[in-house]
Amino acid sequence: MKFALGVEYYGTNYCGFQRQPQADTIQGQLEQALSKIADEPINLVCAGRTDAKVNATGQVIHIEVSKNRKAEAFLFGTNTYLPSDIAITWVKQVDDSFHARFSAQARRYRYIIYNGKARPAILASGLSIYHGNYDVALMHECAQILIGEHDFASFRSAEDQSQTSMRNIHHIHVYQQAQYIVVDIQANAFLNHMVRNIVGSLLLVGEGRKDSCWFKEIFLAKDRSVAGPTAYPNGLYLVNVIYPKVFDLPQSKMLGPLWFI
Repeated sequence: MKFALGVEYYGTNYCGFQRQPQADTIQGQLEQALSKIADEPINLVCAGRTDAKVNATGQVIHIEVSKNRKAEAFLFGTNTYLPSDIAITWVKQVDDSFHARFSAQARRYRYIIYNGKARPAILASGLSIYHGNYDVALMHECAQILIGEHDFASFRSAEDQSQTSMRNIHHIHVYQQAQYIVVDIQANAFLNHMVRNIVGSLLLVGEGRKDSCWFKEIFLAKDRSVAGPTAYPNGLYLVNVIYPKVFDLPQSKMLGPLWFI
């Protein structure tokens, strides 16, 4: 039997999603809890591995089990064994053609910045805090050059092991709501640190330290060394994974910790 599952988590206390020896990870916690319900060892597959301190409201995984289990058992049972900052949000039995990673058509992330003058107390662990004045409209304007299929080598981390840095960005929106700046970006797939590296460069433009011509130049350079710094991980959320309609999977309705933004 194969099941697809929706997962949300705060990544603050974990060394990323991927299982690692001698480290506390999201995958490790999930597999341990799922194994108790399945009554057998579980090796899950996820739609996209997130880095340390990165969060998710719309992560998708799949598991295969040999024993007959109802979807409700994995939904409610697994959550009883998970820590409070990780939760299964939905479960659906799927056919063998489904693959959490390879069946995905697109991934959507939101990067949420707290831009107030003082530090926040509510949701502080799930936000990236950047003080100062930012030209959000200019950030949005600059970001539009990224839409479409391009070589994103300038925003690729040195640790990325992808065979190519070509990716297709479907949309990128930068906007401000009260004291929050949000970068909403969807693409067919992402390189390691790609969203955070894009945000880091956009912040330099928004702050006035660089101009729009610089942003275009570093994008076209295909050279990570000329781009801006990597933005903090805390404010990054995997908010949705898009699959073909034939699988009829639930879609994430909560697109970030501040879903009303």
